[in-house]
Amino acid sequence: MGRWQPDSQGRLQEAALALYSERGFDQTTAAQIAARAGLTERTFFRHFADKREVLFGGSALLKERIVAGVAGAPAGDGPLAAVARGLDAAAAMMGEFRRDLSRQRQAVIVANPELRERELAKLADYAVAVADALRQRGVGEAQATLAAEAGMTVLRLAVQRWAGGDDDQDLSTIMRDSVADLRAVAASG
Repeated sequence: MGRWQPDSQGRLQEAALALYSERGFDQTTAAQIAARAGLTERTFFRHFADKREVLFGGSALLKERIVAGVAGAPAGDGPLAAVARGLDAAAAMMGEFRRDLSRQRQAVIVANPELRERELAKLADYAVAVADALRQRGVGEAQATLAAEAGMTVLRLAVQRWAGGDDDQDLSTIMRDSVADLRAVAASG
């Protein structure tokens, strides 16, 4: 395999996304991903449990950041404002990644029902954690659940818009605009 090069996890992610785009998710193996990245299959499995985790590997950290943003919101913030703080934290983390890789990731997920289902399951998991954080702030069950579910819908739509590259706004701006859209819908009755 040659001399060690830094960022093996990032190289594996880039190689996987390229192969998923070229060959399709189902036709790509962990061994092929590792070979494309110039690494061993063993190194692949040190970073990822399976080839799906290349797409979802950062989800635990993302959930943690969102929940921390909600929990750290000022005491006077209502449920939606607290969720917006969590979404700001998500945008800060996700905005660090390259938009082109996010675009490739979205395309792979959209093309595979199994991956779409997994993506929705991750968002549902985030919503449960956010609702719990809101309840710990004293928000009632119904409002906590509604705000958390709406917030995760905002997250999904904003990331799709950002990754789609239809405009040149950064993820934070798109996220805030999406929260404003949600507020407008709620206010319109």
